[in-house]
Amino acid sequence: MKEFLYVFIGGGIGSTLRYIVSLLWQHLHLHPTYANIIFPWPTLIVNIVGCFLIGLFLTHTSAWHLKPETTMMLSTGLCGGLTTFSTFSYESLTLLRTGHTSLFIIYISLSITLGLAAILSTIHFTTTE
Repeated sequence: MKEFLYVFIGGGIGSTLRYIVSLLWQHLHLHPTYANIIFPWPTLIVNIVGCFLIGLFLTHTSAWHLKPETTMMLSTGLCGGLTTFSTFSYESLTLLRTGHTSLFIIYISLSITLGLAAILSTIHFTTTE
């Protein structure tokens, strides 16, 4: 039962961090309103950071002596709340539907390639320790 609490806490933190990234993006006037976004940078950023973090958490569990509950809170909770496949999918289709086909292809390509690279970079760090 306590595993649910750990995932809940991590997910809440991750979701809040994702929201903060979107607010900072707006606050920095990188786009006027979230609805007018042309390229979904905030989602791309949190997805790549989340990929990097889950790679770190899952590949360093033993080295960092993380308890299973802590690993679950960080990977399933924090990274699950921080990253968002549903928003990625919606924003991708929005780019396609609004005629931004090249941005659609770039966004999907960057998300997948950089996400995999972020996880691979943590595996590289693990093998060099």
